[in-house]
Amino acid sequence: MRSDPGLAGWLQLTLTPGLGAATIRRLLTQFGLPENVLSAQRSELARFTDAEALQALDSDAVAKAVERALAWLDQPGRSIVTLADTDYPRLLLEIPDPPALLYCHGHTELLNRPSLAIVGSRNATAQGAGNAEQFARSFSAAGLTIVSGLAQGIDASAHRGGLAGEGSTIAVLGTGVDNPYPPVNTALAIEIAERGLLLSEFALGSKALAYNFPRRNRVISGLAQGCLVIEAALASGSLITARSAAEQGREVFAVPGSIHSPLSKGCHSLIKSGAKLVESAEDVLSELAAFRRTGFASTHPRSETSRSADAVDDPLLGHMGFDPVDVDSLCARAGLPAERVSAELLRLELAGRVAVLPGGLYQRLN
Repeated sequence: MRSDPGLAGWLQLTLTPGLGAATIRRLLTQFGLPENVLSAQRSELARFTDAEALQALDSDAVAKAVERALAWLDQPGRSIVTLADTDYPRLLLEIPDPPALLYCHGHTELLNRPSLAIVGSRNATAQGAGNAEQFARSFSAAGLTIVSGLAQGIDASAHRGGLAGEGSTIAVLGTGVDNPYPPVNTALAIEIAERGLLLSEFALGSKALAYNFPRRNRVISGLAQGCLVIEAALASGSLITARSAAEQGREVFAVPGSIHSPLSKGCHSLIKSGAKLVESAEDVLSELAAFRRTGFASTHPRSETSRSADAVDDPLLGHMGFDPVDVDSLCARAGLPAERVSAELLRLELAGRVAVLPGGLYQRLN
């Protein structure tokens, strides 16, 4: 819904090609609110940008883009939050380059609630995805809003866990908020818009351009008090988010994994660099205890990962460990014939305790 009479000015600046975020910040610092920028002599503005951008600023194309954005606001649940609004996330104001405005679809009250970013591999293992959802569910039950990027794998699992609790979830997009990406997560995006918040600094209709995603990562980390990485290769966008979090003064956490898995290398590298090793939700919640006064619960339900560790394991699971393993190796460890091991693996798979991996490997899930 429309609420800010000066919103058109914010949109005109941000929708002008050639006016980058840094230039807009300089203009706002020099002239004040967008209406002051736009009423200034173009010769004054020329000190801050080039002639091509100034020509675009007053173009019909930009005027039409502003009208489209204002028309988009007419539907329920849609809003645009600018740097001048009281709803603008306070934590984002602390980062060096906060977005001038944010397109929002959903519950904007989540923007200023205590939150935790959870990120990780798009090609997550079944165990990694399960851990992400279980951790997020525990954090959300404790009142933390889960922030992630709507990617496949760890991100999607974290969002689902966040939706399961009162903390809910925020999906920060590298596309227009009206064009969630990837398409495989369209149903999840619709659910987040209804029960959480879809968020983007990019103009409506923006497509999935590669250079947008590293930029949106600073917003994921900037919205949260801390960032938890679950499964990440060494060359991973998740590590960009973790580095942004560290540079922004946020806590960085990482879940360790198998020394044989490429998806553990990034997490292990973070831990070596000073990230806090996480084995349970309580490891994170205790580090963020200083934020309890800002609203999230002082007592926390035990996480699913903690409860599963207390369960009496099936004997075959004890022989499996948590690294991927083949049937022959399991037979040797357990001292059982292949037929018996295969039957036991099928039973465990149907019970949701074992996942089948490519190459005839099996991995314990809990």
